Amino acid sequence: MAATKAARVPSLIYGTAWKKEKTQELVKQALLNGFTGVDTAAQPKHYQEDLVGAGIRDALKDGQIRREDLYIQTKFTSIHGQDPKKMPYDPKKTITEQVNASVASSLQNLRHTDNVADSYIDCLVLHSPFPSMSQTQEAWRAMESHVPHSVRTLGISNTYQLSVLKELYNFAKVKPSVLQNRFYQDAAYDRDTRVFCEEKDIKYQSFWTLTANPHLLRSEPVNMIAKETGVTKPVALYALVIGLGNVSVLNGTTNIQRMEEDIAGIQAVDDWKAANLSTWDRVLKAFDALLD
Repeated sequence: MAATKAARVPSLIYGTAWKKEKTQELVKQALLNGFTGVDTAAQPKHYQEDLVGAGIRDALKDGQIRREDLYIQTKFTSIHGQDPKKMPYDPKKTITEQVNASVASSLQNLRHTDNVADSYIDCLVLHSPFPSMSQTQEAWRAMESHVPHSVRTLGISNTYQLSVLKELYNFAKVKPSVLQNRFYQDAAYDRDTRVFCEEKDIKYQSFWTLTANPHLLRSEPVNMIAKETGVTKPVALYALVIGLGNVSVLNGTTNIQRMEEDIAGIQAVDDWKAANLSTWDRVLKAFDALLD
């Protein structure tokens, strides 16, 4: 069984964790200000997936944005990452039944019309591996059963052992098309994992990009890109991380003005890069060296 590839994974994806009651308006504003990708999870502990869906529907109302132009990604979260008092499934059920209930809940929450039968998810991500590979494999098989109809592609997150990713990849009928991980020094910036992802056509999604990397934000390559292009240092850092190749970045800003500025800033760096390829290559090489 082959999955439809996630061909429209944007460079910047709007992250919706910890937005609470502001989620709906922030998602709406993110989409109206240029974001075309949204990341969420069926994990009420940290995400308000129903409000993410409401924000998407709000943004679609005037017809300027179409659902087919958006990349909507959510996650199945095991009981280990859930608040016992708030779960989208019965924890006493099998893992397969938990996945199916979680997907049904996500399709309801993220529907783009009043008819849930029209609802689909561009990428369903396993929030993290289970304690055992057999449990992880059971969850993956259940996730596969929803592809390619209500779910278009699959992914996995919080996977820092390349051996685990490789074992899952070899097991999977529907191969993962996304890996979402913290991009930080303690994991060696996933260098070997990113090489594997590129070889296997798995898009690497970086989160914690700003919070975990104040030293990168102060670095000379970031300062130079910011100075040359007129973008903010956070945008310069995003652009350099994206520039590593096969990488998207999660951006969870709650500042509406910054949403538009960040999208425009990535485009400004792209335009500058096209006219200054040799300088860009030199700066990117210096940035990449900081990740060793």
